[in-house]
Amino acid sequence: MKRRELLLVLGGAMTAVRGLRAQQKAMPVIGFLNIGLPGPNAPFVAAFHQGLSETGYVAGQNVAIEYRWAEGQYDRLPELAADLVGRKVDVIVTGGTPGIRAAKAATAAIPIVFLGGGDPVTAGLVASLARPGDNLTGVSFMSTELMPKRLELVSELVPRDGVIALLVNPNNSAAERIMRDVQEAARTKGVQLDILKAGTESEINTAFATLVKRQAGALVVSADPFFNSQREELVALASRHAVPAIYEWREFAEAGGLISYGPSLTAANRQAGIYAGKILKGAKPADLPVEQPTRFELVVNLNTAKALGLTVPPSILSRADEVIE
Repeated sequence: MKRRELLLVLGGAMTAVRGLRAQQKAMPVIGFLNIGLPGPNAPFVAAFHQGLSETGYVAGQNVAIEYRWAEGQYDRLPELAADLVGRKVDVIVTGGTPGIRAAKAATAAIPIVFLGGGDPVTAGLVASLARPGDNLTGVSFMSTELMPKRLELVSELVPRDGVIALLVNPNNSAAERIMRDVQEAARTKGVQLDILKAGTESEINTAFATLVKRQAGALVVSADPFFNSQREELVALASRHAVPAIYEWREFAEAGGLISYGPSLTAANRQAGIYAGKILKGAKPADLPVEQPTRFELVVNLNTAKALGLTVPPSILSRADEVIE
């Protein structure tokens, strides 16, 4: 074969290879941005994977996932979100208002699936629940709205105590509203509310020391992604100081917490996985309505109640979705 003919053959082969590569769609990439730590979030990541699989996507097979963990440091979120945008991920999944705002500020083009604790319409994140608009959609927990109910429940458990503490993360954009709403609920119940703030692990320890010093009879742990990532520590501190406490997620009660009331975080992460999969298949976030929980779980740990010397009233036991014995 002459040199000219050989070059023509090789050139044709290279053109065919390039054409084949162009036809093969690259594996899509999901950016997973989380305020907390990997360990405590493992069950929720598994639920997210479950949702993805229900739309036909399996991590490592036909979709890649880039994880970014802020480890409780809210100020890292903008940098982590920008990094995911720079990597040109196909969709970003994030939770908590600070994470959502960081992702939204980083991109107006990449679809964002969120898991949020407050009202996303009031927060200005979406236009409406039915038609979110722009590049965001996801699941709203209504966590902030449930805070007064948690105060009511814990006051039923310790009716003789006139002081109840509220633990709130000052880095949470909903902190002011949480404090205002729970303060109003405390006035209605006729109890004194002692507000404690913690945004780091060391501040959590300080808050518990203050709580004990002020002799608060019970504790309401506010809805917050950082607190969720610290649930083992929070439950251990409540046990060590013999403080009856109520939390947002059932995972707290399962870890030894006294009582929890809220939606299923596992179900919400599964739904986020389903939405991410739908978007990868071509759905637009603006056309996917923001999901809201239809069921709230009340979980009571009787073992913890016994250790605290508490008798759980029938009014709570009769309403419990699960009683841990």
